[in-house]
Amino acid sequence: MFKKLSDEPKLIISDLLCLFLLLWFWFLLPSRLFSSPTSYVIEASNGALLSAAIAKDGQWRFPVADTVPVKFQQCIVAFEDQRFYQHPGVDVLAMARAMQQNFKAKAVVSGGSTLTMQVIRLSRRESRTVWQKIVEVMMAVRLEFSNSKADILKLYTANAPFGSNVVGLDAASWRYFARSPESLSWGEMATLAVLPNSPSLVHPGKNSVKLIKKRNDLLDKLAALKIIDQETANLSKLEPIPGKPLPLPQYAPHLLQRFKVERAQLEIPVTRITSTLDYNLQLKVSSLLKRYQNRYQANDINNIAALVLNVKTGTVQSYVGNIYQPDNKELQSHVDMIKASRSPGSTLKPLLYASLLNDGFILPRTLVPDIPTQINGYSPQNYDLGYDGAIPADRALSRSLNIPAVKMLQSYKYQRFYDQLKKLGIKTLNKPADHYGLSIILGGSEVTMWDLAKTYMGMARTLNHFNDYQGRYNPHDYDAAVYIQQEAQARLAPEDAQLNSILDYGSIWNTFNAMEELMRPGEEGLWEQFSSSQRVAWKTGTSVGSRDAWAVGLTPGHVVCVWVGNADGEGRPGLTGVDIAAPVLFDIFRELPNEKWFTTPKHQLRKMRVCKQSGYKAGEYCKEVVEELVPPAAEKTSICPYHKLIHLDRTGTFRATDECESTAMMQHQPWFILPPAMEYYYKVKHSDYKLLPAFMPGCGDAGSNFVMEMIYPKPNAQIYIPLELDGSRGNVVFNVSHRNTNAKIYWHIDEEYVGTTKNFHQLALNPKPGKHSLTLVDEDGERLVQSFSILSKEKD
Repeated sequence: MFKKLSDEPKLIISDLLCLFLLLWFWFLLPSRLFSSPTSYVIEASNGALLSAAIAKDGQWRFPVADTVPVKFQQCIVAFEDQRFYQHPGVDVLAMARAMQQNFKAKAVVSGGSTLTMQVIRLSRRESRTVWQKIVEVMMAVRLEFSNSKADILKLYTANAPFGSNVVGLDAASWRYFARSPESLSWGEMATLAVLPNSPSLVHPGKNSVKLIKKRNDLLDKLAALKIIDQETANLSKLEPIPGKPLPLPQYAPHLLQRFKVERAQLEIPVTRITSTLDYNLQLKVSSLLKRYQNRYQANDINNIAALVLNVKTGTVQSYVGNIYQPDNKELQSHVDMIKASRSPGSTLKPLLYASLLNDGFILPRTLVPDIPTQINGYSPQNYDLGYDGAIPADRALSRSLNIPAVKMLQSYKYQRFYDQLKKLGIKTLNKPADHYGLSIILGGSEVTMWDLAKTYMGMARTLNHFNDYQGRYNPHDYDAAVYIQQEAQARLAPEDAQLNSILDYGSIWNTFNAMEELMRPGEEGLWEQFSSSQRVAWKTGTSVGSRDAWAVGLTPGHVVCVWVGNADGEGRPGLTGVDIAAPVLFDIFRELPNEKWFTTPKHQLRKMRVCKQSGYKAGEYCKEVVEELVPPAAEKTSICPYHKLIHLDRTGTFRATDECESTAMMQHQPWFILPPAMEYYYKVKHSDYKLLPAFMPGCGDAGSNFVMEMIYPKPNAQIYIPLELDGSRGNVVFNVSHRNTNAKIYWHIDEEYVGTTKNFHQLALNPKPGKHSLTLVDEDGERLVQSFSILSKEKD
């Protein structure tokens, strides 16, 4: 009994010792074997390599691949560890054989380490003492306990050295053969399989004869093991071995940089992704941009970028952030222009048009003023410096006229449009709305290509989804585009669809139709004559100072955005959206499949009687009325203000009042009457426009009609008069319109007569600095009075 009691402590100690050894063995292996930095790698949607960047430690080391090519498995097992699939991490027979051979040769001529042991050795950077080797043996056995043979092969394949600064099979395959490992031949794979054995002594470009012998020996061994036949082995021996390492593909370097920056935010643990980019399209777009850049560089236009989004999947199909010429630093080709904030020019005008339709401010063809305009010192100009007087809103958009756009924004309020842009996903508006003011519609803000393309993609996705949600809206339509392949998102449940969206179906549909009417550049101008031509809704933009040229276009399947300019912001003559960016846009669309045009959302459009001449809701005096499909908010719009009933004398020649003509004898006719300033320019381009008849002589009510309107300057305008070349002070050209083309107008400044005009009412004057009052009087006593100020250079 006493003997049993005395043995118990020994048993407890032995048990504890066994437990300690078991725990030591179990926790011998670190949670992560390899902590070396890996290269950033981007693959196309088909798995082809697009771009890669060297790891932080200067090594080309790709992250662990999902699978190991079968050829490499067979080659490396035959060369390094034939009993790999049978031993538990340590091959006792191989170690005994190696010890015997080394003892006889009195030198290390053979090694007995298994692939599992090599994985452990590669993961440890300590000096290899006898004790460390024993620990490695134990760790190899432990590794086999918790990992499959396939996982161990993956670790070896990703971390084995292949000479120079190349680590891992994937990096070696691209660096030595410029192809993926899966596409290598038996000769090429055998070449790579023998490199990790002594990478510092034998690798492509060093000891080629020895490398060829080792490769050929391995091919013969594969034939002996019946993995390949002898004929294949002999043919493989004829293949040349590679020379020095080759540069890796750089087909999407800017997307690679973007991924580097966004990886933590996207919560992606690895540095390798399979992107959504279409490999062939990416190469075609890159080549296309390079050709155009070579042409534009003659005008010192150095940078160009393009982004192609798939509307139906919400993914990026091509991402070319700039040309790629890292050797020429002056070109600044490293700058990703897709992420850069730039002035958008006129590319926001369709968003304003759609917002106006959505909120019931206009109908698709409502007349908008196009006359000289000055608003609080801000004087927008059309690109052609001309005026139409009045123009339908859709044509103002298709012609990209600036003054009508500013007039429409003035009625919509820039604060409301500022909020609307933020809702649509424009994230670069980081200053208050008052900072941008009305200039926001003409490029007075900044946007990125990414946000602009995403916004138009959201509109296209919304219209595509019309039939999917029974007239309701998917709240995710305006989500950012995705460039990383992921599982397809589940279809939105009908009950999750929303009743309203940022822009309704009808407004988007009308906007895209207006955008389609833009005159295409060059040969594309005749696109409608060819049945094979693709319908594209598109818009161009040019920033102030010709610093940025834009073109954005869309179909039901794709959105394409193009930017051309200089990354440093230098402007160049001739750098315009329609001449420089638009040709690139349509060349890219030629590489995309033709798409059936958007389905008309009939259930979200209403038929409305519209005045043909004014584009307003038809009133009782509108002569020509047409039916148009309009958004639901169209009911809020006003009735045509330009068609009025006028009273003519019995001959129908003069206007009359009851003072000079019997009401019973009067003729009453509806008449299309524009305000004088609009009429002044409108009648020049519309020969069918009928001027109001003059009043019948003797009619005393003529003064009740608005007959004069100041074109320039506008009320309370502040005017600066520049000096002429000879140093003298210049003149201000005052301009007024009068309904009566033969009228005579008497001009007065500060109640002092300064001149008379007839027919053509312009007068060049040179008032002194300060505030003045301008008074105009016609022959019938009609008066027009307004104030203006002349600025003093010294004081103002």
